[in-house]
Amino acid sequence: MQQDDVIWSIINGSFCSFKTQTKTQKFCRNEFNVTGLCTRSACPLANSQYATIREENGICYLYMKTIERSHFPAKLWEKVKLSRSYEKALEQIDECLIYWPGWIKHKCKQRFTKITQYLIRMRKLRLKRQFVLFIHSYLCKPLLEKRAV
Repeated sequence: MQQDDVIWSIINGSFCSFKTQTKTQKFCRNEFNVTGLCTRSACPLANSQYATIREENGICYLYMKTIERSHFPAKLWEKVKLSRSYEKALEQIDECLIYWPGWIKHKCKQRFTKITQYLIRMRKLRLKRQFVLFIHSYLCKPLLEKRAV
């Protein structure tokens, strides 16, 4: 798209508020960026057709941006709630992005896998922490009573 190329040339050539540079790479802090890198294909601002996965309060959503919605900035991103089942959610991503480029489908699936893994890790840590705190308070109670006497 001509408009996308113009936007990218401005973002890449001059200033972007989401761009962070290190000595070796450019990173993007935009919450809709799929990869986290500041590249032409991964920039949500410079692509009129774009998709990403986001997590809100433990629930994963597929966000899709299409050219038809560009005239309504408030409705620019279509939000699709993904199933809690990993396999069903991957099928949902395939169904929603059926005519999209393979690169964006692959990156969305990678991001969904990463988010699912850290949600599982968070749940495990939360359960483990409650168990440890319960044992710790149980063991400390007699010691505190002895000190008070």
